[in-house]
Amino acid sequence: MGIKDLLRFMKPFIEPVHIKKYAGKRVGIDAYSWLHKGAYSCSMEICLDSNSEKKLRYIAYFMHRVNLLRHHKITPVVVFDGANIPCKAATENERYRRRKENQELAIAKLKEGHVQGATELFQRAVSITPAMASQLIQILKSENVEFVVAPYEADAQLAYLATLEAEKGGVVSVITEDSDLIAYGCPTVTFKMDRYGNGEELVLSKVFDSVSSKPSFRNFDKELFTGMCVLAGCDFLPSVPGIGIVKAHSLVSKYRNLDRVLSVLKIEKGSQMPEDYTKSFKEALAVFQHARIYDAEIRELKHIKPLTEQLLQYLDEGLDFLGPKIPPSVAVAIAEGKLDPTTMEAFDCNNIEPAKFQNSVETTDNSRQASCFMVFSSHKTREKRKTGTMSMKQVVVSTESKYFKDAGLEKLAFPVKNRPKNENMVLEETPLKVPNNNPFKKRKFDEMTELVSSKGEDEKLEMSCVFPDDSQLTFPDNSSLSDTGKLEISNQIDSIAEQISMVSEVECCETLCVNMGSQESVSSKPNRVYSERKRGHNVKLKSSNCNRSGTKNTILNFFARV
Repeated sequence: MGIKDLLRFMKPFIEPVHIKKYAGKRVGIDAYSWLHKGAYSCSMEICLDSNSEKKLRYIAYFMHRVNLLRHHKITPVVVFDGANIPCKAATENERYRRRKENQELAIAKLKEGHVQGATELFQRAVSITPAMASQLIQILKSENVEFVVAPYEADAQLAYLATLEAEKGGVVSVITEDSDLIAYGCPTVTFKMDRYGNGEELVLSKVFDSVSSKPSFRNFDKELFTGMCVLAGCDFLPSVPGIGIVKAHSLVSKYRNLDRVLSVLKIEKGSQMPEDYTKSFKEALAVFQHARIYDAEIRELKHIKPLTEQLLQYLDEGLDFLGPKIPPSVAVAIAEGKLDPTTMEAFDCNNIEPAKFQNSVETTDNSRQASCFMVFSSHKTREKRKTGTMSMKQVVVSTESKYFKDAGLEKLAFPVKNRPKNENMVLEETPLKVPNNNPFKKRKFDEMTELVSSKGEDEKLEMSCVFPDDSQLTFPDNSSLSDTGKLEISNQIDSIAEQISMVSEVECCETLCVNMGSQESVSSKPNRVYSERKRGHNVKLKSSNCNRSGTKNTILNFFARV
């Protein structure tokens, strides 16, 4: 896949980058590269055509990264591969043969009971089909994510978009795993983007402008650079035996003319060089320079760069190696994801329900945690808010996007509660009367009595307990209760607290740490809560240190003890 060893060769020009660099801009996505990576987690189910929901994990993987880009205010433009071009037939046949062999070996391993070995082989055997791409397209449509299906190579379509202005649908960079984008002359490419947004960036202009870096490309232009890539071996033409990326760079750098390089190779390699290699080389070079792409403005196919008269004369106007011509109406249907680009048959989109994929993703979302916390508010404050005499901060939670909510990204914006699916909600910022660093701390009933006594008659305190299922248990003002009623409420609070297994009893002066979970992954799991206790007689705390005689139990003393 791509130019062999090209990325390793270009390592001096590759720099680490985070995708937030492109905030507010449009970025192209090589769809099949993410689909392949996402399919590794469910390769067995895909190869065996299982009906398990696990089979759809590749969609969750893809949408997690799409949501990551959107979280950083980046507009993703997803580009899918189309049909294979004729000059790539040999490569595709070899890949099909290897995948079939690996699948047969995987099934044999599975029958023997070697699940781990079978899984590794299934990962090598998995293939992304247009039907799988069509399933993802339905989700992208429902999420209003921009996409296009290329007539042939997605790399060519992405390279074309990288040459356009943003107003005309252009992109500033392309995220991919395929080094072919460099050979197409894409100005900026981001490789190996992880789930946190970190990747590696190569800017082609820096390659040609660099003076001190080695290997040197000072005397190169885009045509010579692409010719070097073709000589090293690509999907459209295997390299001559003994010619790798280092040797190809040396030849092009020395002669600075591709025709002279081909002549030298013919002399040096002799019979090792195929007779039709020169013609095949010209065709492969033409693919990278003049591939057929879809132009959304004119709604038909065209070449990345116009064909030259010299090339037309050399090829005798035979351009079938670039892929057959496609009528405009068919090209539009392919670009919009309505037709299978290989079979030209219409997809049955009626059988594809986005809600089905929503359920499969929700089963893997284990990062959302519920908590129980005490909320204290006064009648006076609430009445002021109702009458509008007090300013109220509101956060409107949008629920337009219904599918594949990334739990990690959602926590960044809404860490308190999960969002509803079918309606909008308003979260009010309510001032708490207790320190918010430990919302699980049970306040003593005597402290609550002191707090109530300090309030006026028109401002009575109300205490309520809010649970994860949105249910509430409200306790009335205790100023008018008898000692028996106060004792019953205190016992009721204690029994509720015992039912909540989030916090265990801790000894006096110990610190309680709560980890609300990571927002980094859609599949992150809630962390357990532990209370670390010091052991041994030398470090054991005495009760006299915590409850000093004559000291008033206040919030300041509470923090002093901590």
